[in-house]
Amino acid sequence: MGEQGSDGGRKTAGAAKKAAAGTGASASAAAKKAAPSRKAASRKPAAAEKSAARKTPGATKPAAKKTPATKKAAPAKKTPATKKAAPAKKASSAKSSAPLKKAPAPRKQVVAPKKATASVPAAPAKTVAAHPQGESRTALVRRARRINRELAEVYPYAHPELDFENPFQLVVATVLSAQTTDLRVNQTTPALFAKYPTPEDLAAADPEEVEEILRPTGFFRAKTKSVIGLSKALVEQFGGEVPGRLEDLVKLPGVGRKTAFVVLGNAFGRPGITVDTHFQRLVRRWKWTDETDPDKIEAAVGALFPKSDWTDLSHHVIWHGRRICHARKPACGACPVAPLCPAYGEGETDPEKAKKLLKYEKAGQPGQRLKPPQAYLDAGGRAAPPLGAG
Repeated sequence: MGEQGSDGGRKTAGAAKKAAAGTGASASAAAKKAAPSRKAASRKPAAAEKSAARKTPGATKPAAKKTPATKKAAPAKKTPATKKAAPAKKASSAKSSAPLKKAPAPRKQVVAPKKATASVPAAPAKTVAAHPQGESRTALVRRARRINRELAEVYPYAHPELDFENPFQLVVATVLSAQTTDLRVNQTTPALFAKYPTPEDLAAADPEEVEEILRPTGFFRAKTKSVIGLSKALVEQFGGEVPGRLEDLVKLPGVGRKTAFVVLGNAFGRPGITVDTHFQRLVRRWKWTDETDPDKIEAAVGALFPKSDWTDLSHHVIWHGRRICHARKPACGACPVAPLCPAYGEGETDPEKAKKLLKYEKAGQPGQRLKPPQAYLDAGGRAAPPLGAG
């Protein structure tokens, strides 16, 4: 095919030369013919290239296959990939952002049941008691008052556990009860009041002699200073009489709100809450309040009860703290208010073992007063022995 094309080119060239040798018209005609022949000559090399391409179909066909392949591959890889990758990235970013926002919710929902199920074994002991988490104010008031009613049935003979015959003896005994037991005070005050029966007598006493009497109570020097000082204040400011008002009592040396409420409630019949160590411990265990300051505890607990219940409430709580709900080893298995106590289980829950932890009359032992009320003795209570008794 390439050779024929070349010969044809030569023939047309010869014909053109012959035509040029003729007339001018023929020459122009030949020139016109020569022009197409040149075009043909220029086209024939292209045809030759095409023929060459036809001779190598394997090379052109792969090229043709490559072009569609590349065209298809490029759209397939680039276009779909990029288009799909972009949504994939967006989706992944959206998913990654969505889980980040939603992740806390599923985690909380999943973890909470695990915690709930984990606490189930201990729950029977505590679910018997009303757990105060999320407890409404009304529910708290009802639970607190029910505890007080239960304790009133357990301790119908509850009374102040300091021996006294008048307000003066009670205020002195209460001051001496700091950092010691009521039993120790009751064993000490008979000798003190026998020698100094009135505020005037104690105000004029020799401090060294008073210290010697008060030595068994501990901190006897500070306590001697307080009882002599309050006796002088009673003589100088109140005519030797114990005042019946809170604002007057707290002015006496060694007398705070706790001592004042003990005197007001038990010597004058005026309601007051006695926030001692037992009271503080129990009201926090019962979740009546989380306060630690005595004045704030007094206000928080007082708001749960009518004022008329305050004095007896103090006796019930303190008695329960001394006999059953101890600081280190509460006798949970013997506690009458266990179904209402959120702290059930902090102490011994086995009933038989818990009974061994009971104190005073609950354990068949003497109480703290040498001269207890008759109601206490009628209920099975026993008087405490005097100081030095075996």
